[in-house]
Amino acid sequence: MDLDELIRQGKIKRIFRAKRKLTHPNLVSHITQRAAGKDPLFLEDDDYLFMLANLKDTSKRTSLDVYAFCLMPNHIHLLVSPHEDELHVPMRDLFSRYAMWFNKKYERRGHLFGGPYRQSVCLDDAYLLAVSLYIHMNPVRAGLVNDPAEYRWSSVRLYNNDNAPSSFINSGFVLRLLANDRKTQKQVYKDLMEKSVSFIEEDALENSNAVHKLKSSLVGIFPSVFSRIVKSRQIAQYAGLDVLDEEELNRRINEFKIGYPISSPETIKAKRFLIEQLIARGYKRDEIAARIGVSVKTVYNILKVVT
Repeated sequence: MDLDELIRQGKIKRIFRAKRKLTHPNLVSHITQRAAGKDPLFLEDDDYLFMLANLKDTSKRTSLDVYAFCLMPNHIHLLVSPHEDELHVPMRDLFSRYAMWFNKKYERRGHLFGGPYRQSVCLDDAYLLAVSLYIHMNPVRAGLVNDPAEYRWSSVRLYNNDNAPSSFINSGFVLRLLANDRKTQKQVYKDLMEKSVSFIEEDALENSNAVHKLKSSLVGIFPSVFSRIVKSRQIAQYAGLDVLDEEELNRRINEFKIGYPISSPETIKAKRFLIEQLIARGYKRDEIAARIGVSVKTVYNILKVVT
C-alpha cells in the first residue's frame, strides 16, 4: 500500500525517509541534512547567520512553519511543516541557495551537501516533543557545549528563556503540549532537557530510532507529562488525520499474539497492519518477525498479499 495512503488512513505515525519524500499539507517533519563527507557546512559566524536569514526568508516566501532548528558545524536539524503540499519547494530553496552562497564565498566547487535531505515524519505528539528535545540537545551530544542553552545556533532560547524575543520560530507549537501557561511550559521543558542529557547517545543521522529511544526513556521519568501529551492529539487535529498512539499499537500487538486464529483472513489483515506500522517506525524485517512472533519469511509473504 502506498505510504501516502497509509498516512491518510491514520496507520502511520512516523516515517524515516531518505528518498521519496511525503508532502501532505501540515505534515510535521524532522529534516536532517549533512555536509558531503567530513567537510564543514559552517566556517564562521557569518555562515550561520546567512543560513538563519535564509531559513527565515524561505519560511516567509513559502507556506513553511518552523518549530525548532539546530545548525551544527557539519549538519542541520529542522522541525517544520508546510501548509501546502510543497515541502520539496522550501527545502530545495533553502539548501540550494546556501550551497551556491557558500561555494561562491569560499571559491569552491562541487556538492556541498552529502545527498538528499532526510525526513522523519511525525504524527505523534510524544515523538514531536522528543524530536524537539533531541534537536536542542544535539550540541551537548556532540561535545560542543555542556549546557544546550550555551549553544548560539539553535532555537533553544525560545524554549527555556522567559525573556526570549519574538521570532519566526513557532516554539509554542511544541511548548503548549506541556502546560497551559508559558512560564510552566518552559520550566517543564528545562526539566526534560536536564534529564535528556543521560539518554542522548545515538545519532539520528545514523540511527532512525535514536529519537524514539529518547522518547521511551523520558516516558518512564515523566509519566504525568506524557499522559497529558497523549490526550492532546494536537498533531492529529492539526494535520486532519486520525492516528494511533504508541500504547495502542503495543496493545494490538499483544492482543494479536494471544488471540487471533492462525490462518484466517482476519489474521493476515491484522498481521499486515502491524507489519506496516513497525516498518514505518524503522524496524527491520527480522525485528518485526520477532516482535509479532512470526518468521521472517512470513513477514515477506504477508507484505506481498494484495488487500
